Order: sequence, then structure tokens, then C-alpha cells
Amino acid sequence: MSNILTITDLDIIHSIKLSCQIPDVVKAIASQKIIVQATEEAGIKLTEAELQQEGDNLRLAKKLVKAKDTWTWLEKHHLSVNEFEELVYNNVLSRKLANHLFSAHVEKFFYEHQLDYVAAVTYEVIFEDRDLALELFYALEEGEITFPEIARQYIQEPELRRAYGYQGLRYRKDFRPEIAAAVFLASAPKILKPITTSKQVHFIWVEEIIQPQLDDQLREKIISELFSEWLKQQIQVLEIVTKLDSDGNSQPQSEVLKPA
Repeated sequence: MSNILTITDLDIIHSIKLSCQIPDVVKAIASQKIIVQATEEAGIKLTEAELQQEGDNLRLAKKLVKAKDTWTWLEKHHLSVNEFEELVYNNVLSRKLANHLFSAHVEKFFYEHQLDYVAAVTYEVIFEDRDLALELFYALEEGEITFPEIARQYIQEPELRRAYGYQGLRYRKDFRPEIAAAVFLASAPKILKPITTSKQVHFIWVEEIIQPQLDDQLREKIISELFSEWLKQQIQVLEIVTKLDSDGNSQPQSEVLKPA
């Protein structure tokens, strides 16, 4: 048997179809076409300095320090130099359109949704047995055991266990409503009494509650969220017709993207 395996563009398209990724690919293509049309209508232009900076940022993010590293990465992803430049161009175009559409609305949106951006740093252990969770909670209150000891004993996933159930910094919308209510009413640091949801019991240590500040990072996050919602709305009103010949059938398939 030959050690050479040839994979064609038709093989790739067929694989994407079988893995049910076509809707996501179609959505990405539609989004880019919408962005291009909207930037043309808005008269948005890109500068060489912006493109150069984005190219440098992308290489830095991908750890492409040497020219050889860049060529290896391009070859791995089957990108030509022109396609790499197109990738950079699209990134800048998307960001400039997002800022053009929403930068003036950030402050108003932030103050109207300020509670959504209050964040919590939490640790969590999941139980199926509420009685066990309550027993451990009361033992913790009595100083008979610590939360890290509970995490080491009852978390099965190794990486999560080593981090004592650390959940990172999460916003209100990242929690189930019944959990968010308890977390954001807590005076951190605080161990919450086990919270029962439909299938699990959540044993949570709230380490810190972080009040939101409209800094550059949060500003970019809000603009990105507003832009994503805008793109979603633009796509929902379109009927997108895809023409795939990979199965030997050249008849177009009419696909209307529905909201997730």
C-alpha cells in the first residue's frame, strides 16, 4: 500500500457535509459577504498601517516569530500569501465596521445592562446526592474540612480537581438563573449552601464579586456582542441558496438559516 494519501477539495467538502458543519460554514460565508457590503455602503476604508498592525498581531498570536514559522503555518492551513493578506484584511474590516456601527452606543448599553457585567470568581463541586453535599457543607462550617479538601476528594476530572473546581471569572449570564441569584447576593468570600437544580447539586465557593468598569476590554466585548447580534439579525432575514456539487448533484439546495 502506498504511503501517499491524496485528499481532494471534494473529499473535504464531503467530510464537512457528513460532520454537519455546512450550516456553520454557510453562516460564516454569509457573514463575511454582509460585512463587505455594509462597509462599502458606509464608505469605510482601511489603511496600510492598520493592515500591517493586524498582520503583526496575527503572527504574534500564532507565535510565528521567524519567516520559516510563517511559511510552515501557511502550508499547514493551505493558505497562500495573498489569502493570508485577505484574512488580515477581513479581520480589520470586521472590527472597523463593528466600531462604526456600535462604538457610539456602548455607554448607553452598558448602563442599561450594567448588572449583566457584574462578574464572580467561583469554585464549584458538583454532586448528585444532596444529603452528602449538605453534610459536607455543615462539616465545612464547623471547620472539620476545607473546600480544597472537598474538591480533591469529590471532583473526578483531573485538571479540574487540581484547580480545586476553579470556574474562572464568569458573568451573570454564564450561570443558571437559580445559581446566579445566590452567587450575586453573596458577600464574598463565602461558601454557598448547596443549590439543587434539575439534575445536580452545586456546591459553590464565591471567592470574589467584581463590579463592572467600562474599560477598553469591556468596551470591546460589548461592541463585539452587539455586532454579533446585528450579524445574526442580518442573516435571519436572508434566504441563502447553497450550490454544492460534491455529491455529483448540481441542483441547488435552498437553505434558510434559522436561529439557534
